Amino acid sequence: MASDLSGWNPEDKEFWEEKGKKIANRNLWISIPCLLCGFAVWLYWGIITVQMLNLGFPFAQSELFTLLAIAGLSGATLRIPSTFFIRLAGGRNTIFLTTALLILPAAGTGYFLLDKDTPLWIFQLMALLSGLGGGNFASSMSNISFFFPKRIQGLSLGLNAGLGNFGVTTMQVLIPLMMTLSIFGGGSMILESTSGTLIGKIAAGSETWLHNAGFVWVVLLVPLSIAAWFGMNNISDEHVSPNVGSPFAAFSKILLMLGIGLLTAVFGIWLLLPAAIGGAGIELSKYIVLPLVIVLTVGLLWLIPGGVHNNLKRQYKIFNNKHTWAMTIIYTMTFGSFIGFSAAFPLAIKVIYGFSHIIGPDGIMTHTTPNPNGPSALMYAWMGPFIGALIRPIGGMIADKIGGAKVTQIISVVMVASALGVAYYMKLAYQSATPEDYFLPFFLLFLALFTATGIGNGSTFRTIAVVFNKEQAGPVLGWTSAIAAYGAFFIPKVFGEEINAATPEYALYSFAAFYLFCIIINWWFYLRPNAYVKNP
Repeated sequence: MASDLSGWNPEDKEFWEEKGKKIANRNLWISIPCLLCGFAVWLYWGIITVQMLNLGFPFAQSELFTLLAIAGLSGATLRIPSTFFIRLAGGRNTIFLTTALLILPAAGTGYFLLDKDTPLWIFQLMALLSGLGGGNFASSMSNISFFFPKRIQGLSLGLNAGLGNFGVTTMQVLIPLMMTLSIFGGGSMILESTSGTLIGKIAAGSETWLHNAGFVWVVLLVPLSIAAWFGMNNISDEHVSPNVGSPFAAFSKILLMLGIGLLTAVFGIWLLLPAAIGGAGIELSKYIVLPLVIVLTVGLLWLIPGGVHNNLKRQYKIFNNKHTWAMTIIYTMTFGSFIGFSAAFPLAIKVIYGFSHIIGPDGIMTHTTPNPNGPSALMYAWMGPFIGALIRPIGGMIADKIGGAKVTQIISVVMVASALGVAYYMKLAYQSATPEDYFLPFFLLFLALFTATGIGNGSTFRTIAVVFNKEQAGPVLGWTSAIAAYGAFFIPKVFGEEINAATPEYALYSFAAFYLFCIIINWWFYLRPNAYVKNP
């Protein structure tokens, strides 16, 4: 395995050119595919649930939306402990273990999808464990931030996040294709509704192998785990990962903290869900549950005794910095929107455009008649995350040149306009017997929304790198990404609720209002005269 590094100083240009750049790039290019698989495993429920509908699995649409929400809540909550892994356990140790752990949900999902009679709670458990992939982003970004000098952090972090986020697109393209092939054994299932892939529609009555959606990632995760162990480095300096200890000690810390995150996520899910599908039955508001889960997770981590507590005490200083809270809000606008829309987009297309919305003889509009002319969610849904991820490094590069806050402000305005446009066409579609008439403008506006989230995500990386010192920048990247990742829970949950209420456009209205609030925060902190830090 690669040796631990000491005396790491990428700000020294001579050190960087002679030694640092090569090592940093090696760690980056191993980190990216590990993170890519993490995103894929975390968010593959957006594709799996669409195909479960097409195959006639015995679950209601609302129950399938809960799988997306559970994975979203779990992945976001696990980012909170993951924020602090690098200083506690080292970069190599963290990336290796967190990548290897993804084999559990990937293999489990593949196995249980072999049987339509698998109970819902099993899939809920797999969705919970797939959140491990979501948690990995916080530790991955924190780790890479220590390897590169500030002058190119917008680009380096944009590459790690942007290409890592290609896991969403890769998953949305690869899984539908893999489901058409018998490559991992197991019996096939017969489509009851038309499905699709990147290259075209698949007619009802065709064979499909849904379990490949899980097994395909196992094939990739095994060699990536090995590459992380032998090719990545821990940085043992005081400001990065001092006193890491043995790999066993590092793994123990990581597993303990992940266990706390899973425990609090389960508690939040229990408070949210109806009793009929495994919840407490009180169906507590998400606006209460999310803050409760966050506070509970941070508090329980604080109670870990010994060296972990002392280490966290130092890292928790980020919570005394007002910029931590400003950037948490702004980062949630960009990444939270990207990840939430990525999770909800396929099922939203299926539910809104895959059914005709018809007024019956009793004057009540129904939304259950299949629309033979509806677009295939599996053909189109990958494009938004693809654009959002692809453009993220470009957003970082632009921000490196003209300032992160200025770029963020411009894209915020675009996000408000795009969200309102999407809401308008979504409303028209959900009241129409021929919703496909409104699909093109809806789709193009959603692509604009994804593009803006990608550029803005890259610009916020630049802002964080400039505003915070070297020791705090890594944990702040992890923390802001943790809170933003709740978008993967919040947005599918809101979509599901508003679709059930026959008012899906209200979801986009609420998001547009939040974007307006972020415009004000960004201006106050970073763009107004006498701003705290001018256009970082």
